[in-house]
Amino acid sequence: MTEVSKTPIVLLPDAGPLITLAYADSLDLLLKSGWPVNMVDMVLHEVTRNATPTSEKIRRWVVEHSIPILSTRVFQRHLAAQSSDQTPLRKANLGELAIQEIMTDLALAAPITTGVFLFEDHKIARASFLLPTNCRKISTRAWLLFLQERGWIDSAAEIERAAISNGRSFSRLRFPA
Repeated sequence: MTEVSKTPIVLLPDAGPLITLAYADSLDLLLKSGWPVNMVDMVLHEVTRNATPTSEKIRRWVVEHSIPILSTRVFQRHLAAQSSDQTPLRKANLGELAIQEIMTDLALAAPITTGVFLFEDHKIARASFLLPTNCRKISTRAWLLFLQERGWIDSAAEIERAAISNGRSFSRLRFPA
């Protein structure tokens, strides 16, 4: 058994995979690996702050499964800026910045935990995202293929088709690009 396989793993989904899996009525696929799923506060806020076809599904799923919410300074600053007369923080990429903060915390924590950042945004695939050695990033498609290869789902393409047929505009980018 390799050292990596002995290391605890935590799954950190970004907004895109949450939305795609919600459209496919497949949020439970995040639990298939048996790894704990943690929700970053800013990401949860991004996907639930407005009424969308998936916002209530995601909020309910997080509550029903008692998914831990990880607090970040990014989200606290966002809330503080919203509740004051300050110029609001930019909205773009705050979820990714908050996930970056959590991954940095994982890199500095003992015992070592591997963070798996699940993303969908094609900009992240190509971005120079600081990835500590104990963290990985994986696209929604790659996650679904991982589950298929393990025999935990019948078809990754079937989940993707369900999301698209239910209204998700799913990224055409294949990662690695």
